[in-house]
Amino acid sequence: MTDTASPRRIRKDAAANRLGLLTAAAHTLAHDPTASIDTIARAAGLSRRALYGHFDDRDALVRELIASGAERFNAIAEGVDDSGPAPVVLARLALALWEGAAHVQFAAAIALDDIHVGDTATVLVPLRRRVLRIIERGRDEGTFRTDLSAVTVSRLVEEAARTVITRLDGSRPDAADVAARAILGVAGLGWREADTVLGSLRP
Repeated sequence: MTDTASPRRIRKDAAANRLGLLTAAAHTLAHDPTASIDTIARAAGLSRRALYGHFDDRDALVRELIASGAERFNAIAEGVDDSGPAPVVLARLALALWEGAAHVQFAAAIALDDIHVGDTATVLVPLRRRVLRIIERGRDEGTFRTDLSAVTVSRLVEEAARTVITRLDGSRPDAADVAARAILGVAGLGWREADTVLGSLRP
């Protein structure tokens, strides 16, 4: 029994240590963006050597942090209700993504900075496709702008979301609405129209 249980326990401990490292990295980097690998290891309750058993270097750790966050955003997008007009769906998506990003805003900001945004975009392909479909649907409905191609509008929406996540003060009580309004504005809605859409989503 001991011989068969031990490898399982080792694998379980290794998975727990890896998850602990990622959690510690997110919290540590939120307080100190320049935190060293030693600082992150200590925050996770591990040695530097143990950390290198999971990640080759600090960049590999950050890339893993980005990938796990991006997959979370993909899952959030997949779960957003697709019913209703395109502006409502886009607003619903924006609010859900903001809520997800607000809890890990620093990690999201790292994922969307100029150094890492290329890698992040690759992992976020499912989310990006969802945004494009919503934009195309809104154009067909006559609610989104048609002076630019759907692909261009979709990319502008992404850039607006990137700016909001990396620049907007997440402690603002109206932060979620500001994020949604920015994205709806890029898609072609006026502020009064955006207000109506957001009003329809409030309890």
